[in-house]
Amino acid sequence: MPQATDHSGYPTVELSNQAMNSRERVLAALDHREPDRIPFDLGSTQVTGIHVVAYRNLRAYLGLPPVDPQLSDVIQQLAVPDEDVVERLGIDVRGLFPLNSHNWRVLNRDVGDYWAYTDEWGIRHHRPKADGLYYSVVSSPLSGPITLENLRTYRWPNTGDPGRIAGLREQALAYRARGQAVVLKGVLAGIFEMAQRVRGMSELLMDMVADEDLASGFLDKMLELKLAFWEMALPRLADVVDVVSEADDYGTQTSQLISPRMFRKLCKPRLHTLFRRIKQLAPRAKLFFHSCGNVRPLLPDFVEIGVDILNPVHIRATGMDPVALKRDFGRDLVFWGGGVDTQGVLPMGTPQQVKDDVRRNVDALAPGGGYVFNTVHNIQADVPPENVVAMWQALRGI
Repeated sequence: MPQATDHSGYPTVELSNQAMNSRERVLAALDHREPDRIPFDLGSTQVTGIHVVAYRNLRAYLGLPPVDPQLSDVIQQLAVPDEDVVERLGIDVRGLFPLNSHNWRVLNRDVGDYWAYTDEWGIRHHRPKADGLYYSVVSSPLSGPITLENLRTYRWPNTGDPGRIAGLREQALAYRARGQAVVLKGVLAGIFEMAQRVRGMSELLMDMVADEDLASGFLDKMLELKLAFWEMALPRLADVVDVVSEADDYGTQTSQLISPRMFRKLCKPRLHTLFRRIKQLAPRAKLFFHSCGNVRPLLPDFVEIGVDILNPVHIRATGMDPVALKRDFGRDLVFWGGGVDTQGVLPMGTPQQVKDDVRRNVDALAPGGGYVFNTVHNIQADVPPENVVAMWQALRGI
């Protein structure tokens, strides 16, 4: 029987007609089994989301009423999809967002042409008033000449405060009651990335070469703060979450930010400690790990230290061909993302080009299960709503 559609050719069939509910669908994919259809994520993490401008445009295109969306990440300006969008698109995954410097106490100061915000880490951010689509880091609190003593005496955030997860158990139970899969993220960026934000990127990279003790001090502190959060949160939430999300960017468009040798010496052992502890605390949850760019040389290391799910599958980066990734790592890793190129095709292509790109990537990554659909990274403000719908239509075979 033909499906009813709206003005954009958008099907109105309800998700309840499917053989699996959303959580069953996601769990099948995470178990490397083919579900009744490919699971779809939009907005369950801060790396699989949609910019609030694109989100408002999408709602209008779909004929949904205007809303003042909740933001999961104020710095990136990412909207949490409302229930009407979740139902309309058949989104299978929902996210839990603990209170952190990107969504909590984001207090702006008016500084002429831009808004200034200093977060709980002491990191300063600016967002231009006229055309600013997100905030950018402009200064790091521990830049310049410092010693390990500065690191020891710095006033670090209390990442183990139970107030950071207030209400999240109830939210997870509500998602479970609707048959949706649940993802829980942490309260700070990756060990390597967060150290860069606090120290300054160029300075941390120089420390890793010229002052390994200082660099190790930063990485150890980030590990300590991560463990404080997970050791507080997971005993309270592990039984109601399906996926635990971590992130740490190591890739560039063509290569890696640091050599694989340096990764294995300075970062891998600390990530292994972190992932081992998460799995002890949440043995039934799958570990989602986000790292942009060309991380192909590091994938065997990721598998070795316990990564279950790779995100974002940066298909335009060197070495990240989806066919080769599925062939070489499809037994060990679930691929979450890589469904459409967000750098060129999604914002600038035609709807047909979007559909073609989706079908190529899905054909490479989905067979045999082990795949959850999402874009390569967050949908940005300049993406036309008709391209988002074209992406969805291609995913659903329309």
